[in-house]
Amino acid sequence: MKRRFVGTVLVGFGVLFLILAVGLPFYVAPMVTKLPNDLRACPAPNEAQPSGCLKPSVADAANATFLQITGSGATIRHGTLRSTTEVLPRPDVTASWQKSGKLSDDAVVWDVYSSATWVETRELISAYSTELALHRVSGAAIAWDGQWLDDADLTAKNVRPSNVNYEGQIYKFPFGTEKIEYKMFDRDLRKALPVKFKEVSTVGGVEAYKFEQIIDKQDITPPASSLSALISAFAPGATTGKVLYSNTREVWIEPVTGAFVDVRERPLKVLVPDVGAETTLLEADFKYTKSTVDNSVASASNNVSRLKLVNLYGPIAFGILAVLLIVGGGLLMMRRKPDEFDASAWQDDLPDPRHRLRQDVGSYE
Repeated sequence: MKRRFVGTVLVGFGVLFLILAVGLPFYVAPMVTKLPNDLRACPAPNEAQPSGCLKPSVADAANATFLQITGSGATIRHGTLRSTTEVLPRPDVTASWQKSGKLSDDAVVWDVYSSATWVETRELISAYSTELALHRVSGAAIAWDGQWLDDADLTAKNVRPSNVNYEGQIYKFPFGTEKIEYKMFDRDLRKALPVKFKEVSTVGGVEAYKFEQIIDKQDITPPASSLSALISAFAPGATTGKVLYSNTREVWIEPVTGAFVDVRERPLKVLVPDVGAETTLLEADFKYTKSTVDNSVASASNNVSRLKLVNLYGPIAFGILAVLLIVGGGLLMMRRKPDEFDASAWQDDLPDPRHRLRQDVGSYE
């Protein structure tokens, strides 16, 4: 009876572990392979850093040529530009819009703040802020009535955020990124363009998929008042003109999480007047700083480990335990109780030592 009881208990635990092995990838994994609603930005560096918080992304462009617009006019400068982008998740805004039924449960709202600073002088050269909704699994932008973008000139006053129709990948790629072509949003063009898979590489010891987006001489002519100011400053003999924009954007994506682990952008903006020489307004080669790459790699590695625990290691471990317990418990339940010793079973024609043993056994009766 005792063996049957222990065997039944083992089989019960085996069935439980089998349920866990099946349930982790089919029920738990879909809940963790999506952007959480409670993400938050990291506090100041001198404060305690909560696990999983979003750190700013910093990219430097040495020997850059760029346009500086101040109250006294427009000037072409040369130096190091530093781009800093901070993501601030808005769970309060997300919940409010979802409650109203105007945003699905598969979406999260983020605020993003970005600035470009002239490193040598610490002057702010440009900045933008935006609010958008992202799909929690694909990472792509979701059409949403509340999205806005403010990237007006720093000297502009009483500027209201402009309407924008976000689409494609922007700040994240899908969980389970594939080696295919995606579309990636470009803020200057206000639209998503193809970003092509190029190769599998390694960044900081982590496997990464490299994607590339090439934009060649697209017209991004600013409003008439801004264009007039540029022509007045750099092509006084011209009556009109246009601004052509090119960019080569390279992103390295950790494929399990879809997180950026490295980024490089080479934007070029040129003023082309109808009369006179062209003027380069921006020419830079932005690359993630080492600290940003290290932070991105560490964050991606931690998240990959958690996801693999749910998708791979956990199911395998629970599955092996389930098999061992069910088989072991089953064997215990089927094992018969040993028969009692029967002295009459001895044969008289056995060799003498066995007869001797029989006599000994009989003497104890």
